[in-house]
Order: sequence, then C-alpha cells, then structure tokens
Amino acid sequence: MSAVPGRAAGAPGAAEDVIVVEDVTKTFGGRNGVRALDPVSFRIRDRAFVSIIGPSGCGKSTLLRIIGGLIGIDRGRVEVAGHAVDGPPPELGMVFQTANLLPWLDTVRNLRLAAEMRNVPSAEIDAEVMAKLAMLGLGGFERAYPHQLSGGMQQRVALGQALILRPRVLLMDEPFGALDALTRDRLNIELLRIWEESRQTVFLVTHSITEAVFLSDRVLVMSARPGRLIDDVAIDLPHPRSSKTTRADPAFARHVLRLSELMGVG
Repeated sequence: MSAVPGRAAGAPGAAEDVIVVEDVTKTFGGRNGVRALDPVSFRIRDRAFVSIIGPSGCGKSTLLRIIGGLIGIDRGRVEVAGHAVDGPPPELGMVFQTANLLPWLDTVRNLRLAAEMRNVPSAEIDAEVMAKLAMLGLGGFERAYPHQLSGGMQQRVALGQALILRPRVLLMDEPFGALDALTRDRLNIELLRIWEESRQTVFLVTHSITEAVFLSDRVLVMSARPGRLIDDVAIDLPHPRSSKTTRADPAFARHVLRLSELMGVG
C-alpha cells in the first residue's frame, strides 16, 4: 500500500530504536496538579513486542498516549521512527480498550474507514480488507453491524482497522481488558500469530501479568503514581509460542512469579 505512510511490516533492514522515550515527565492540572509521570526513559527496538504493566493510575495509558501524540509532555523527548512526536505519527496505529466502531457501518465499511480517511486508493483498500477478514476470522460477518458482533469480534475489527494501514508501530491500550477470560486468551493467541507473521513493533498496556509474559519480548514495570520505571524484564521464551507449550514452560512460571513480586502480588 504505497499510499500509506510508514513501511510494510516485515520489510528488510537492521533493527533500530523505533520508539525513544527520554526523561519524560507529565503533570495534569498545572504546577500544583496531579503528577502522572516522574522522569521515564526507555527505548524499543524495531519489530519488538513490549508490554508495560503497573498499578492502576500509574500512568501507563498516559505514556502510551504521549507516544501516540495525543498528549503533550512537560519535559523530555519522545521520538517515533526517528522523528520527534508533536502529533499522531503517520507510522503508528492505535487500538484501545473500546472498539469505537461506527454503529451505522458494517464490518467491511468500518474496516475501510481509516484507510479511506487517508485517501488510500480504493483497489488497495479492497485487497487489504479481504486479507484482514481472513486473517482475523471475520469471514461471514462482512455485513454485520457492531451491535450484531460479540465484544471479541468488535475488537478484531478495531485491530483490523489499524492493521490495514500497515503501521510500523502498533500501540495497544488494554485492548482485551473488557473481554471474558476465554475470549481474551483466544485473542492473545490471534494477536501473537499476527505479530509473528508481520513483525510490527508493538507496545501493549496491560494489567495482566500472564498476558504480558505470553506475548512479549520485554515487560516494562512501573511504580505507583507518579509513574516511573522500576524494572525492564527480558522474556526469553522461544518463538513460535502457543498457549499449550509456552504456558507449560517452567520459564513462563518464573517470569510470572518475578513480575508478580515486582508488582507486590507475589
């Protein structure tokens, strides 16, 4: 899709720091307001899958929205794909906890929406929509409206909207947090399969330690507010991963235990 800014996932090239967060601070409500983030610094390599966990209200979602150009910072530096962030970067896609589909559009038209807003040629959108319908298991629901879809299917459509733009970086803010445990596990497996095929850079906010370990190359751990990074844990589980073999690996349990202890729940 040449009309879409960014690069096709999986394109060749040496790994680089595609997300840079350096000494970022954020306070809401002015000088005497709520301090959301103490200085936070980290870098994420191209094609990595990185999750961030921490207590509720610690600034995880604030940090994601800062990277996405939706919230400004007080001090520090944020770059995506080598460019300072001063608005939503064109190389970036976002998926939130609420699917936010337009209720008067069916699945196909919701999938097409973001690409049409960026003036991608219709023929290219057609090809991408067909591919994403198959990839996300939405065949047979092409003409269904959001109220006719389960919560899990709605989130698949929201993920498809982002993937159709073939973003270099995918930000995900608790995308499965409102789903039942079984649907969440199934979508974890689906997301991991998609990432293993496409190798986009993913930055995931989650409250689930097991989800973070199952999906990620690294897990960043934040303190209570004001949020700061207290650890950066490498997840050395082999790929490809599966629910059965990965969760049975003793290393999986060790990572879950370590992160639980860091979160004060071990």
